[in-house]
Amino acid sequence: MDTNILLESGTNELEVLEFKVGQNFYGINVAKIREILLYQQVTPLPNAHPCIEGIFMPRDIMISVISLRKCLNITDEAPNDGLFIITNFNSLNTAFHVDEVLGIHRVSWEDIIKPDATISSDESGVSTGVIKLDDRLVVILDFEKIVTDINPETGLKVSEMDDYETRDRSKSPILLCEDSPLLSKLIVECLKKAGYTNLLINMNGQEGWDKLVELHKNGTVLNDVHLIITDIEMPLMDGHRLCKLVKENETMKNIPLIIFSSLINDEIRRKGESLGADAQLTKPEIGKLIAVVDDLVAKYEAARKANS
Repeated sequence: MDTNILLESGTNELEVLEFKVGQNFYGINVAKIREILLYQQVTPLPNAHPCIEGIFMPRDIMISVISLRKCLNITDEAPNDGLFIITNFNSLNTAFHVDEVLGIHRVSWEDIIKPDATISSDESGVSTGVIKLDDRLVVILDFEKIVTDINPETGLKVSEMDDYETRDRSKSPILLCEDSPLLSKLIVECLKKAGYTNLLINMNGQEGWDKLVELHKNGTVLNDVHLIITDIEMPLMDGHRLCKLVKENETMKNIPLIIFSSLINDEIRRKGESLGADAQLTKPEIGKLIAVVDDLVAKYEAARKANS
């Protein structure tokens, strides 16, 4: 499949693959997709999670198949065998079984509406946003949460912080941009375990950029932010756009910025590098994140001290 994901970096746009399960319309960021295959027979696994159909091996790679019908509690009869959307995120290959693939749409993150608490609760919701396309609403699914709910070991491994040496790092303020309330809570928990208690927490890149601009106007941004951690996929403004704005600003450009996302692959890494990101890590690597934070904060503070 030609996904055409080579969008210009930092434009705050993404391409969404629209598909159907039952009578409902859903979407997935094309950057997560490796390929789309016609349905193939799978081998069931004993005692597997109810949403796991089984495994299959295209080109000698074993891939687990997840039934979105079961995950989304859709009970009407499937119209056909459907297709497999093969994804890669969190360093994991997974196939999602859907009924029909409809096409690709190029949209702005500004056009993605964040579902409120009446639609998607922090703990149980599997929607990260909604797009209005012509006469229909397309729900962007939280595929990371779907996979993590099935196998928690694929998510953030907070246990990696159990043996981490805690020091007082409260004088090293960090700005965090993460739209998932659950992931934001886990990242904050890990940062605080490491001693980073001075945190500016934001739900998307736009909110984070507004905070940086406010501090810049006050003349305190270099004192009040010693490091930025951002996700990529966020409504209103994505992490790549935030990185572009920070690194093009003469005052802020030396503030270290870490992209911490489930989407890190070779192509995404090249985009991040072209925008000036100081580090890029996949989301399961929470222990490595803290080590990189320590290193970049130390270098930033040493440079500021030398120039003062």
